[in-house]
Amino acid sequence: MSKKRVYIAYTGGTIGMQKSAQGFVPVPGFLEAELRRFPEFQHEDMPEYTISEFSPILDSANMAPEHWALVAADIEKHYDHYDGFVILHGTDTMAYTASALSFMLEDLHKPVILTGSQIPVGELRSDARDNLIGALYLAAHAPIPEVGLYFRNRLLRGNRSRKVDASGFDAFDSPNYPELVRMGTDIQIRHELLLQKPLKPLSVRRIEPPMIAALPIFPGINAEMLRQFLAHPVQGLVLQTYGMGNAPSRNKALLAVLTEACDRGAVIVNITQCPRGRVDMGGYETGNALRDCGVVSGFDMTTEAALAKLFYLFSLGLAPDAIRENMQKNLRGELSA
Repeated sequence: MSKKRVYIAYTGGTIGMQKSAQGFVPVPGFLEAELRRFPEFQHEDMPEYTISEFSPILDSANMAPEHWALVAADIEKHYDHYDGFVILHGTDTMAYTASALSFMLEDLHKPVILTGSQIPVGELRSDARDNLIGALYLAAHAPIPEVGLYFRNRLLRGNRSRKVDASGFDAFDSPNYPELVRMGTDIQIRHELLLQKPLKPLSVRRIEPPMIAALPIFPGINAEMLRQFLAHPVQGLVLQTYGMGNAPSRNKALLAVLTEACDRGAVIVNITQCPRGRVDMGGYETGNALRDCGVVSGFDMTTEAALAKLFYLFSLGLAPDAIRENMQKNLRGELSA
């Protein structure tokens, strides 16, 4: 049997950085040279792989929607020639990119797995080797037709993942959805959790970034400040609320601002600030008040997924009411409605 082939897109991040007098810095060509030093990447059970290095190599804090488009276009270009894809990415915004790609890559039927590391690959205690080996192996050998995020022996659904630790090796979690795969002495794939889709050719949705934002509700939030924040041309807002989707219902000025924004066509989506759980706007009077303003529920979506989904739906050219409706539908496994 011929070996499986995996395409690695190295966008940047800690995984490929090199130590310098100024600290760790990205160095073109360094990652590929380091991987040639490790015999495990030449093991007979590993797939053949090609590394394509982005130019410039980016810290993930500098990743933006135009870079999501570059990654998606790169996958589309090589889609028919590889069995799976690994995206090497900085950890800070990896969950945003994973969420965005899950919507942009329509009718995906091959694994697209994002990974990275907390310590560069060339360092003694690096987590990079295990993360990359696991991602490569799954991209080649696992029938996972969706975008995933692999870290610390676990594959998470990309649009359910969040960075939960700034420095620990268990940097990512999927608070409201089980892991898709756990790698131990054996490989446990939760086939029943994977997305089931009819077989169609891959198509890539280009994102034209709309004017959207995210804002947490906090004690003492000022209605006039919110009015300025939501002023035209803002088209959408991920509103991060308390608990099950609650906001200060006695602040009539604040509610009036939200109503005005919704009435002019802004799409406002209610996401809980809690790391786990879901929005239930009918559970408390304070949640009902937001619904009466025209705010729609994001259920148990992460902030990262809600933002990426808004980007995607606005890029489809849909009217505000259609976007509100689709924000409450499960399109890529991003929510449990």
